Amino acid sequence: MAVKLAQTAGFCMGVKRAVDLVLEVAQRKGNETVYTYGPLIHNPQTVELLRKRGIIPIASLDELAGKDKGSMVIIRAHGISPQERRRLKETGLRIVDATCPRVGLVQGIIKKHAREGYHILIVGDEAHPEVNGLLGYAEGRGILLSSPADVAALPELDKVCVVAQTTQNPEEYRAVCEAVQGRFPHAVVFNTICDSTEKRQGEVEALAREMDAMIIVGGRNSANTKRLADLARRRGIPVAHIETPEELDPAALQAWDRVGVSAGASTPNWIIDRVVDEVTAAQRERGGRATGVYRLWAAAVRTDLYSSLGAACLAYTASLLQGLPNRPSALAMAALYVWAIHVINRVINRRAGTVLGTFREISYQRHEKAYLTAAALSLVAALALALWEGHRPFLLLFFMSLLGGLYNAPLLPGRGRFRSLKDLPGSKNISMALAWGTVTALIPPLSVPSPFTPATAVAFAFVFGLVFIRSVLSDILDIQGDRFMGRETIPVLIGEARARLLLKGVTAVVALITAASYWAGWAPSLSLPLTLTPFYMWICFRLYDREAGFSGLVMEGVLETVYLVSGAISALWAVGRILFP
Repeated sequence: MAVKLAQTAGFCMGVKRAVDLVLEVAQRKGNETVYTYGPLIHNPQTVELLRKRGIIPIASLDELAGKDKGSMVIIRAHGISPQERRRLKETGLRIVDATCPRVGLVQGIIKKHAREGYHILIVGDEAHPEVNGLLGYAEGRGILLSSPADVAALPELDKVCVVAQTTQNPEEYRAVCEAVQGRFPHAVVFNTICDSTEKRQGEVEALAREMDAMIIVGGRNSANTKRLADLARRRGIPVAHIETPEELDPAALQAWDRVGVSAGASTPNWIIDRVVDEVTAAQRERGGRATGVYRLWAAAVRTDLYSSLGAACLAYTASLLQGLPNRPSALAMAALYVWAIHVINRVINRRAGTVLGTFREISYQRHEKAYLTAAALSLVAALALALWEGHRPFLLLFFMSLLGGLYNAPLLPGRGRFRSLKDLPGSKNISMALAWGTVTALIPPLSVPSPFTPATAVAFAFVFGLVFIRSVLSDILDIQGDRFMGRETIPVLIGEARARLLLKGVTAVVALITAASYWAGWAPSLSLPLTLTPFYMWICFRLYDREAGFSGLVMEGVLETVYLVSGAISALWAVGRILFP
């Protein structure tokens, strides 16, 4: 039993560029309304998420009549004709061009040869937006061909130039070109099919030869996705063309041993990963490999209870570093508070148009009210435990909860870029690390007469650094999953490459502070083995990537295990102190 994902599945370069450009516009826009002329890409789920971000698709330029001159119009990845571009300019609205560079190259070829008197033969799909735009550059000299049979119906032409829609099938295009050159030997032929398209289609054909069935993920209005499904069907195996994992047939999954998965150029990785997760889960059930331990672990990760347990482990470690007694109430307070803020933030982000991830989305769709109710009760219980610890712990936790509530709330009027704390660049990763560090390392010592010592600073720095690294790594994985995030995350703010470099530095600093604290006499010898934990997370991230075939749930769960590793090291150290005083 096997599930194999095509390496080229997901966004192509042009689509990725268009989505990134639009997300940048959405993050920077002030009061202006942003429209896309037609859906930005051929994926309904992505278009709907963009709509929640205030990016509104329009079907006709007539819809822009009378719009505020401060509005903005984005040209979609498929490109438009020169005539449509002139009409857009006449509206007086700001224009952002997200046309795929590969499509722009074909437009340039057509424009040049049309002006030299060539008849332009465009091999493509009738009524496809890219083809409609290309025909506009032919200056009335363009002819659409769909198959070799169309060549026989052409009139006699003197100068002929042949181009292809960028997502055409290479074999079909070669067949049309041979027919054209048979009639017009001096025809000029350009291979304008995108390299990504050729690789994607080649991978699907190769997978279809070795798999029992194929699943093709992507919009039903996507020509390149439909072409992938057609290629797989030619191999005579069952093929499922779906848009979302909810469309998978459980009975069919139980009947297939080896399943190949690929996706169109407009399909985001978070949808693909959800499909792979569903297929993998079905095959694990069929093979009897879904053990009770794994199911329990997966459920804990999916519901954030694993993070909650991790918070308790970090609170335990922070107390030992500070020489404090480990009170169950302090550990429970940290666990309850962390779980509450994670759930509340996920619900808020989901309502704002952020994808929660491959393995959480369905759970929150079905049980959002239950999650919110449980989170509210958890927060109240955490505050009650803080009050049990004393007035100072309660006041600090209450203040943190107030700040957490204000984080997403609009504090300034209007629709400017910086209306809330969330709009501050990089604020998400920093605020999360601050919250964890406060509840695990700063609140527990407030219940003793002399709360803060140099060991408190060490414990706070250790937790802050560990959670910061974990948070940024998770966001990098989210970016690789094409999930929409804002500049409140470090990787979006400074870029993925710089974020990786930053994490190397933070990892080294946390390890250095933790180790040096023992030699400086600020913390017990526990700080020495704890230096392994920052590197554990970095090593895991290097090992577990999308190409390795691990699901999003496994990758996130393994990363979060670092908190439990910290707790295990601390427990072993404490036992060792008892056995060998």
